[in-house]
Amino acid sequence: MNAKQKRLYDLKADILQGIAQPIRLQIVDTLAGGELCVCDIVTRVAAERSNVSRHLGVMLRAGILEVRREGLKMIYRLGTPCIVDFLGCIERMVCERIKSDAAILKGAKK
Repeated sequence: MNAKQKRLYDLKADILQGIAQPIRLQIVDTLAGGELCVCDIVTRVAAERSNVSRHLGVMLRAGILEVRREGLKMIYRLGTPCIVDFLGCIERMVCERIKSDAAILKGAKK
């Protein structure tokens, strides 16, 4: 693997790590509907503001989110909205896995 390929894999991994927490996935889902201030994100994900702010920082550094200032408020939005499509694919994979596990369990009870 050359240096350019390695860098590309590293950047992809940074993005995946940037969403690899349940609260971060909630934030992506929340922002899929449009940009919001931190106070609204905190309310919608039902978490402490300091915790949400920490996760927002990780997601900003990974390039998942963008932010702008509006007066005293920080307004966040998805940097690349196609991440919602990617997470939709993950959700379909999870549903298939649940169905498969349920079929295996049903067969094991016989």
